[in-house]
Amino acid sequence: MTNKAQELVDPVKKIIFGLFGAGGFAREIMPIVRESLLPTYQSAGEYSIQMFFVEVNPPASEINGIPVIAEEEFFKMECSKKLFNVAIGDSGIREKIADTCIKNGAIPQTLRSVNTTIYDNNEIAEGAIICAYSTITSDAKIGKFFHSNIYSYVAHDCVIGDYVTFAPNVHCNGNIHIHNHAYIGTGAVIKQGSLSKPLIIGEGAIVGMGAVVTKDVEPYTTVVGNPAKPFQKQ
Repeated sequence: MTNKAQELVDPVKKIIFGLFGAGGFAREIMPIVRESLLPTYQSAGEYSIQMFFVEVNPPASEINGIPVIAEEEFFKMECSKKLFNVAIGDSGIREKIADTCIKNGAIPQTLRSVNTTIYDNNEIAEGAIICAYSTITSDAKIGKFFHSNIYSYVAHDCVIGDYVTFAPNVHCNGNIHIHNHAYIGTGAVIKQGSLSKPLIIGEGAIVGMGAVVTKDVEPYTTVVGNPAKPFQKQ
């Protein structure tokens, strides 16, 4: 462990938060870490909180004033509580990192901007990142490590799987089922389904930027356009 990192984690009675990733999305998320984590734990009487970007191969010693450390160093740090989240768009990598962190005793921390709206009777699993101006209305069920980028929404009676990613400004209307590892691109609109026949986005499917989805999307299929159709390589 470096001398700098050692100084940051002494004394032992300390909370450590690691945000995995140090790219553009991670830099956007670190302010949410500050605004959602610091008031919660400081008001609970914890001595201090230290935040890090965590990378396999750190690109710099710090980014935007936050130390960047290696994954191995994060797992070795001594503290009273070790929290994490994963700000990486690739859902497969996100799952692998989350599994590794949990096996090493780190605790998933949901991150929610203060500028979000969440209504009644929703179930949101561990590790979500809900960015500014996102909305989740009522009676939605959302799986692990969901990413909702800025200005996106999930409407009533939707069921969202694990490791699903919404790019900015996704319109996910009511009674839509999105299966694990699906990616919904910027500005996409998904037509409302019904309780008896929800519209389904299959596992690993990709909905392209600006697409308007009016029909079910098969697993591991990319759809684009208005109305959205399977992408055909030229």
